[in-house]
Amino acid sequence: MKHELVLVLDFGGQYNQLIARRVRECGVYCEVKPYTTPLAELKALDPIGIIFTGGPNSVYLDTSPHVDPDIFTWGVPILGICYGCQLMAQYLGGEVTAAGKDTAREYGKTETWFDTECRLFRGLPEQSITWMSHGDYMAKVPESFRLVAHSDACPTVGICDEARGFYGVQFHPEVHHTVLGTTIINNFLFRICGLVPDWTMTSFVDRVVKEMAAKVGDRQVICALSGGIDSTVVAVLLHRAIGKNLHCIFVDNGLLRKNEVEEVRHLLGDNLDLNLTVVDASERFLSRLKGVDDPEKKRKIIGHTFIEIFDEESKKIPHVDFLAQGTLYPDVIESTSAKGPSAVIKSHHNVGGLPDHMKLSLIEPLRELFKDEVRQVAKELGLPDTIVWRQPFPGPGLAIRVLGEVTRERLDILRAADSIVQEELRNSGWYRKVWQGFAVLLPLRTVGVMGDGRTYEHVIALRIVDSVDAMTADWSRLPTDLVAKISGRIINEVNGVNRVVYDVSSKPPSTIEWE
Repeated sequence: MKHELVLVLDFGGQYNQLIARRVRECGVYCEVKPYTTPLAELKALDPIGIIFTGGPNSVYLDTSPHVDPDIFTWGVPILGICYGCQLMAQYLGGEVTAAGKDTAREYGKTETWFDTECRLFRGLPEQSITWMSHGDYMAKVPESFRLVAHSDACPTVGICDEARGFYGVQFHPEVHHTVLGTTIINNFLFRICGLVPDWTMTSFVDRVVKEMAAKVGDRQVICALSGGIDSTVVAVLLHRAIGKNLHCIFVDNGLLRKNEVEEVRHLLGDNLDLNLTVVDASERFLSRLKGVDDPEKKRKIIGHTFIEIFDEESKKIPHVDFLAQGTLYPDVIESTSAKGPSAVIKSHHNVGGLPDHMKLSLIEPLRELFKDEVRQVAKELGLPDTIVWRQPFPGPGLAIRVLGEVTRERLDILRAADSIVQEELRNSGWYRKVWQGFAVLLPLRTVGVMGDGRTYEHVIALRIVDSVDAMTADWSRLPTDLVAKISGRIINEVNGVNRVVYDVSSKPPSTIEWE
């Protein structure tokens, strides 16, 4: 089944993937494409609407991202957001300039007034709060456009040419700080584009199972199974499609949490009846990580070793042609600029394809899904809550939570501390309230006093965050008595730790993981 489609044209803004999520939340399928995508390629996708994203550049500079001007004669409705709005105005006869020191420059929550006769703002009150982030503004609006929104500082907050289906807003309707942003996006999708909401996880499951069954046929697939929700959902989808032709491989890399191997073997092998093989490769991983403290080198060593092991295991199974992975959209975004001119933040071990010598094709059915959508798929598949609500765990495991060199001693300290974090989050009812909570072992020691004696021991950091899709996150405001209990238990129960700190940074500018 082909879904109706909205394209998000990426100009390098920080909220671009959030736009796609908001559209999908409205029940409409959405893909993000770089602004450099040829117009013919965009047309071949047959979108019903297009959204231009924000971006860090100024449209009046020759070096800034631009589009094929023929996109404005295509006949497809366009919503321009921030930079996207300015780009549209510039191309169609308007003028964009740098804001003065005291005029038209806005950042943060802003009182905004709307012309509710405009279809984009239909159903809104005349005044509400929007989120602004711009240093340029439209000094002149194209002749065919009319002004439909303003703020105290900026008279050109919203523009529209309803006859051609062109709409632009200077603010960001995709962020939750824009109080009625969802209504604005809904209006664009349904009032202006006339879309039908047909993107559901039921339709996704049905389509993917059929596609994978047709693609694989009677051939064999190995699945990189971590025990987390992403790879588990991939495995269950494939099991529905091809049954015992799926071979799940769980690698014990020595970087797992306490009792994780036993839990995975029981839950996935025994309860879900997956064709599961457990490979103990802990010595190989730890020996290769010896003396390595650079986080990117750690990730690459782990990624290459994973691939090596899967290559070895695949050769033990006749007629294996495919490797399945639980790669998600945020992994791809943070690892490559393929979706647009965004910066590479960090590499992911499961992104970037396979080496040339490995004669397997990749199957990544979740590659375009966000984490919250994967949870919906898990529910659709009837997976137990222990899987559906399992907090994310990075592919490189504890190696990127042991800052500095990875050793058995330091891993054991972190495992013990992290086990306490997990236990207390569950006991307190906070495990499902937060996105992710874990311990980090810092590469330093501090002086302490224990039992009337001086100590010089390790420091554990607590990283507890709230998020929806891991693209943005904020530190969780846990009750202070809970933080105190976790800290007290770690210091008293984990040998080698005399100090616990709490991470109060958000993403951005920080990442969720410390490495």
